[in-house]
Amino acid sequence: MSLPKMNFPTYELEVPSTKDKITYRPFLVKEEKILLLAMEESDEAHIARALKQIVANCTFDSLDVNTMPLFDLEYIFLNIRAKSVGETADLKLLCPDDNKTYAEVSLPLNEVKVEFSKDHTNEIKVTDDITIIMAYPTYELLGMNQDEMTMEKTFKLIEDCTARVIDGETIHERADFNSEDLREFYDSLSSQQFLEVQKFFETMPRLRHKIEVINPKTKKKNKITLEGLQSFFE
Repeated sequence: MSLPKMNFPTYELEVPSTKDKITYRPFLVKEEKILLLAMEESDEAHIARALKQIVANCTFDSLDVNTMPLFDLEYIFLNIRAKSVGETADLKLLCPDDNKTYAEVSLPLNEVKVEFSKDHTNEIKVTDDITIIMAYPTYELLGMNQDEMTMEKTFKLIEDCTARVIDGETIHERADFNSEDLREFYDSLSSQQFLEVQKFFETMPRLRHKIEVINPKTKKKNKITLEGLQSFFE
């Protein structure tokens, strides 16, 4: 005699980058085990695999989690977690006015959104004829715990996120050129043209939330910006 199968609720969510509607469910014990095992490893690669596996499982394999932009993955995971563990996150935030006192806040996770900059575009026109089309970085390229970006890392990230280069009527897809060709192309840009490429990363969408807290000691109001998935969990 087979054991009964458990029913679970489903919810609908809009993917920030595409505006497509998806259906998702909360964590089950099997997903919680995946996450706990990854956290025990304290390894970026394990955590990346765990987050992608959980998002894939909980969205019924309707998404390509390997090519999904980082901000989409973080946003979907945050919503799955909210429906699984609790709709609020209890945080201790360092108050900037004295930089030593922590304020306790309870943040409703449904208020956290992906922030889009008005001047952001992934189409970078470097000349009248040449346009670079950029792809958003995935979890593997940026990760939840981003180190300080060195110039070398910035160049590598730009190369990895270059989707195609349009030259007049000719479209060069990423598969059409190698890394050496791409480096030579970027080396030929002027400083101003290259700044426009860097602007893509500076203004790209991010999981971000602004919150106001009161320092319990000084009683001063502090505005704090939380950014990236790890900011919403202790």
